[in-house]
Amino acid sequence: MTKRNLIFFPLGTVGRDAVYSLINSYLLTFVLFTHPLNGAQVAAITGIMVAARVFDALNDPVMGNIIERTHTKYGKFKPWIVAGMISTSIVIYLMFNVRLSGWSFVWFFGAMYFAFSIAYTMGDISYWGMIPALGSDADTRNQFTSRTTLFAGIGGTLASILIPLFTAGAMAIGGSTEVAYGRIALVIAILAPLFLLFTLFGVHERRETPAAGADKAAKSGDAMTAGKTERFSLAGVFRTIARNDQLVWIAVIFLIQQVGNGLVIGGLGSTYIYFTYGYDGGLYSLFNTVGMSATAFLMIFYPAIGRRVHRKKLMGIMAALSAAGYVLMLASLMFGAGMAGYWMLLIGYMVSNFGQYCYYLIMMISIMNTVEYNEYKFGTRDEGIITSLRPFITKLGSALIVALTSAIYLIFGVTGYTNEISGLEQQCAQGLITEEEKLTAISGVIFGTTGGAYGGVSAGQSRGLLVTMTVIPCALMLISYVMYKKKYRLDEEEYDRICGELERRRGQV
Repeated sequence: MTKRNLIFFPLGTVGRDAVYSLINSYLLTFVLFTHPLNGAQVAAITGIMVAARVFDALNDPVMGNIIERTHTKYGKFKPWIVAGMISTSIVIYLMFNVRLSGWSFVWFFGAMYFAFSIAYTMGDISYWGMIPALGSDADTRNQFTSRTTLFAGIGGTLASILIPLFTAGAMAIGGSTEVAYGRIALVIAILAPLFLLFTLFGVHERRETPAAGADKAAKSGDAMTAGKTERFSLAGVFRTIARNDQLVWIAVIFLIQQVGNGLVIGGLGSTYIYFTYGYDGGLYSLFNTVGMSATAFLMIFYPAIGRRVHRKKLMGIMAALSAAGYVLMLASLMFGAGMAGYWMLLIGYMVSNFGQYCYYLIMMISIMNTVEYNEYKFGTRDEGIITSLRPFITKLGSALIVALTSAIYLIFGVTGYTNEISGLEQQCAQGLITEEEKLTAISGVIFGTTGGAYGGVSAGQSRGLLVTMTVIPCALMLISYVMYKKKYRLDEEEYDRICGELERRRGQV
């Protein structure tokens, strides 16, 4: 059954992560480069995205609790996977295909973004919540985690490569960024549910509850650990999380690392490349392709590496490697806007992203290992609630990334240029100018060759974007490493000891 699950479970996430990449990495770019917005409207869009992602993050543990209390003949995970993915597909299609402008667009965007938060959470929490129910020994869990992130990486990477390639520059579908995003959203909305059919029909999870500890919890009066008959309590959900000290620490550490790691793909990377090297989606597509290529090695070989190198030692190695990558990215400034600088930027991103991705895998496994710690300490696994912390952290981190990115855009005057570009994109979509005229005019906006209102992006503005997308991620990564070494105690030896003790307890029942 494990071999079968190792094939069909990871396949389900390919389309899901294409959805995540579309929204998390390109939604703000879509908004800014296709809709002329004034300062108040940009602030409103930013506020909506931050508020929705914070709401979404807070909703994750609640959804985890609902999943824990779900009883159907199909298990507790699969019904929510179906509901979440179908509703998500409907929302993302509408989000990218309804044509509105000004405040009408802002209000519609707000409604759709909150709807997406609810819909995607249903599918995301239930999908990742299955992993602890598919295997509890360290090697099996490493295999599920690495293989699932491999296929998630395939979906996310393909989206990250193809979306910019076909939405900006000469290869934009339909000759317009606005049209291109609408068609890409339709394709992803269809593919995502199709891939999840592999998980729905091919995966079988363990459905028994822990044999030891539940009676003790019931006698102690702890409603959150006494089984599935308790009434829902939001306070109880967060009490379940708060009492697990190792879960709390790894959540804080993961949040710090995620905020830094997400700045490049959250919009800063594409904007910096367009403003420095030209408005060509192929340049950012290549940036993503090279930058993420090295992570394929970890996706495949992490289980073997994890068996030989302890996680804390591995994190130290990756911290040094990532720091070297960020230095290379900064060094690209020496070459100005030439292609030599562009290639140094790519290589630096590949090296830094390799280390950061290894951090991500370690954090994923560290969160999942607190399931057994929770059972060891309190008698119940609470898989749905605990595994909801991963998307909770990711979404809370993405809210902070949106706020930081928007603040950086305002500081360096980015929205002035994007308003001019989006105006040209809309004229092209309406047939008022040709695609060639549009591209020539956009080049003039960026480099100041046609006497536009902003006179071209200055060197200071371009450098400011690069500094923020290298120095901040490097600093946050190093902080997370120090905290992990000092505060997270569930290393390989301690985790094996806890699993052994749990087996002994079950044998006594």
